Amino acid sequence: MVTATIELLAELDRAEGWPAERWAVILDRTTKLFLCSVEKLSAHHIDLFDQVFVRLIDRVDVQPLVKLSEKLCEAKHPLPKVSRRLALDENESIAIPVLKSRGIAQEILLEVIQSRGPGHRLAIASRHAIDPPVSEALIPCGLSAVHHALAENLGAKMSEAGWARLAEIGERDRSLAEKLARRSDLPDPLKRKINAKLDDARMRVLHARPRIMRDQIEDTIASNRATGRLPDPDPSDFASAQVRMVELNRQGKLKDATINRFAASREYVEIAVALALLTGSTVEVIRNLIVGDKVEGLVLACKAARLTWATTSMIVKNRPGMPAASAGELEKAKETYESTSLSAAQFTVRF
Repeated sequence: MVTATIELLAELDRAEGWPAERWAVILDRTTKLFLCSVEKLSAHHIDLFDQVFVRLIDRVDVQPLVKLSEKLCEAKHPLPKVSRRLALDENESIAIPVLKSRGIAQEILLEVIQSRGPGHRLAIASRHAIDPPVSEALIPCGLSAVHHALAENLGAKMSEAGWARLAEIGERDRSLAEKLARRSDLPDPLKRKINAKLDDARMRVLHARPRIMRDQIEDTIASNRATGRLPDPDPSDFASAQVRMVELNRQGKLKDATINRFAASREYVEIAVALALLTGSTVEVIRNLIVGDKVEGLVLACKAARLTWATTSMIVKNRPGMPAASAGELEKAKETYESTSLSAAQFTVRF
């Protein structure tokens, strides 16, 4: 067997002058042979296949190597030499399937981290499972995408020192800090420190927001900058709505679900009166916010009235005579809703 193996490898070494396409066919057939018999192969046979593949790899073009990488990454028995050769290939399409495979050796991953670029490192940071030495070797690479991938990857494990280094980077990257704060395996002292810094940052934002938003609301009302108009109610309808809202509020029934039904039915006289009653603002202010060209003021009025986001979005999306809110506008509105405290919202809309 040893003699036959040596002769086979020697024959491959002597074969010259064949086109890449012919070598690609041989590579494909060898791959199929390996995969269909891998369960029965001895250690010696696996080593033989490893040496054969290494010789074939340098004789084919990129696409056959991409296919080889994709097929071998799920093999039960990894081929050490082939894994290293493919993982270190500068072409990311060739390297990434192997880098994400479960069977690749840790020392190969560490070698790739030290010698290859962002795409290779990001692939490693996105693996199904990452042991602490590999995770911690990725941190000094200085790539934000890699740091975020590690924070999001629940399969990434680290020592407390490793988490501390990543948390230190999070002090300059709020989004990274927020992702770290959501991890259940982050050491408690680090989690408390991160949450304290995040809370401090949120308070600074919230402190500035009410005055900015209040200025926007006042500017909208003063300039009458509106893109729609609510129908002027009959005085008796308006008076009736006020009586109804006051009675519902007295009975404790002027709640989220009630206002949600008003919004679904586009009963905006009732909504204007209800929001004014619940926020301490005036009906005229609320009506201007409903038809304003920006929805942030209306969102804050809903927040000040203790409405849920589901009801708030229903009000924003169903404003009569107004164009439908875009996905971007709704996303921004939700960010305003979630990032503003109840007290800040109430201060902002109370005129």
